Amino acid sequence: METSTKDFWENRLAEDWTETGVGYRALGAAFNTWMYRVRRTVFLREMASAPIDLPTAEVFDIGSGTGFYVDLWRELGVAGVTGSDITTAAVNNLRGRFPDSDFHPFDAASPELPVPAGAYDIVSAMDMLFHITDDAGHAQALRNAARLLRPGGLFVFSENFLFGPEQRGPRQVNRSMHTIERELAAAGLEPIRHAPMFVLMNAQVDAPWLRRRAWALVMRTATAAGLGGLAGRLLYPLEMRLLASRREGPSTELMICRRIEQQ
Repeated sequence: METSTKDFWENRLAEDWTETGVGYRALGAAFNTWMYRVRRTVFLREMASAPIDLPTAEVFDIGSGTGFYVDLWRELGVAGVTGSDITTAAVNNLRGRFPDSDFHPFDAASPELPVPAGAYDIVSAMDMLFHITDDAGHAQALRNAARLLRPGGLFVFSENFLFGPEQRGPRQVNRSMHTIERELAAAGLEPIRHAPMFVLMNAQVDAPWLRRRAWALVMRTATAAGLGGLAGRLLYPLEMRLLASRREGPSTELMICRRIEQQ
């Protein structure tokens, strides 16, 4: 019998509540450490220049996992962060790690919100929407983000935004830019900018098939040989230079949207 999405993540995070547990597990802890350094740099850079007053902003984070982005919101100096996760394991751990913040069990694909609608200036959903494999659930998650926001508030999220054919697996669906933009418009969310989070250091999901396979082979071979940390250390400075000069990438990207005020 196939394990449900909730049970899959419940088991995984109960066993490994680390960035590796929520990240690209096949590449190992050492390489994931470098990947999260990249995520941190991109996220802080993009949000520091976002069109919103961060010191007065109330944030709701969807799929908080280990609290990586909760930490970054706090570093940015927002007024407050409320978090959520589909798993009981993560919620319990987050409450212990951040006792001054509220955390709620929340399935982003469900229409039931754990908090009042329209109460937040920013909603974030980082590195998790592509794990919603049900298309109706994915669209509902975007509607939920809009419902949580005040008019004019910002929705910050990451996706793979394919220009090629969509890619479907049992635990991840990489959707097209067209599909995601259509769902955003239906939810009342207007994209205002996006930026690549990775160029070289994450799966090349929007690259030609041969390049995708070559990347997976090289990276998994390096990890199996215990060279994940070295690979990350060597790739990191090049990744930073590429990210500073590109507005599109072959992997995960960050998008910022504004909730459209109803006429």
